[in-house]
Amino acid sequence: MAAAAIRVLVVDDDPLFREAISALLERQEGICVVGFAVNGEEAVEQAALLHPDVVTMDVDMPIMDGVEATRWISEALPDVRVLLVSASIYAERADTARAAGAVGYITKSHVSETLVDAIVTVARGETYVVAP
Repeated sequence: MAAAAIRVLVVDDDPLFREAISALLERQEGICVVGFAVNGEEAVEQAALLHPDVVTMDVDMPIMDGVEATRWISEALPDVRVLLVSASIYAERADTARAAGAVGYITKSHVSETLVDAIVTVARGETYVVAP
């Protein structure tokens, strides 16, 4: 019996980045993209509705940023693991993300080589951080 696929909610305000992430993940066996959100407020709503295993969360978004959305999701849905995906290369951002409840942090410059491993790692309950 095959293990259930890791259910992922992709959150980013950039439509091209969302599409690229989705295309990358849909090619991976054992990972299923279950939804999308374009800002933090929508991420909180979609996470409550879809109950994904992992949320890939952009940090800088309109309406509600990714750190605040992570805080909400982590408090309301403690089984949902949030992986912050940011353009920021500053290590302090990773610390802020962890304080908000994120269990992973990668920079967008490392997405193509680390995203799948990061999702699998945080879905297992471990922490994953790739930041300068």
